[in-house]
Amino acid sequence: MRKNIIIIAVFLLASAFFSWTPGTAYGASRYEAAMARWSKTETRRNDMGSTFTIKATLYTAEYIEALMQSEAERNLWTAYELEDYKYNFLRGLNMEENIAIHLEMEQLGPTAHMAPFNEMISLWIGSTRYAPTEYDQRFNMPLQGKRDGMVFFPRFDERTGRPLIDRSMSLRLVVRGAVSPTVESNELRFIWDVQAQDTEGVVSGSAADRLEIERLIRRLERLNVERAELESELEAKKHEITEVNTRIEELQGR
Repeated sequence: MRKNIIIIAVFLLASAFFSWTPGTAYGASRYEAAMARWSKTETRRNDMGSTFTIKATLYTAEYIEALMQSEAERNLWTAYELEDYKYNFLRGLNMEENIAIHLEMEQLGPTAHMAPFNEMISLWIGSTRYAPTEYDQRFNMPLQGKRDGMVFFPRFDERTGRPLIDRSMSLRLVVRGAVSPTVESNELRFIWDVQAQDTEGVVSGSAADRLEIERLIRRLERLNVERAELESELEAKKHEITEVNTRIEELQGR
């Protein structure tokens, strides 16, 4: 299922990026401003002339809304068509559950061996480090030339279900230097200053509402399962207490 989500996400991203052309001056400037804020690039070079470049784009409300509006203007979509595309786009990215980051890499020089990729990359949310929940498995393959794909990190605390970003804080994406022989021992770091609403996907419109309802329903299902387990455990404790009390009464009555 998660592999299918990755494939859908990459397909939707490719459709959006390769088909994107400025619909209007306003749409173009809005998209460019969002890209400048949420997309960051790092390049490393060594004395042998090898280069490694990585571009990380954090999918935020501002960025996604700008991308969706540019697509709507280019394709002359109705409001309904825009919301339908937005819903499928966000669902493909699994934005209702995870923080999504798009990576573009280019290795020019010795082959980069990035596997296992989940050990090469991490996201610091405030002062807590998180490993990827899922990522494009092509990042595990040796790299020569260009490659891009998605990496996902948790948006909610697994135990409590509460958002991990509930105030103004920084997100720090860290890529280990071992990701490429060109980088050597240095880490690659991408820092975004965000607020809770920045990473909530698109915070308005029917698409966001549909996805939030689906997420809450899944959360409710998990809570009901946990409640049933706790109720069963409570009944077992009550039964044990009754047995202990009965035994005490038997002993006292002798």
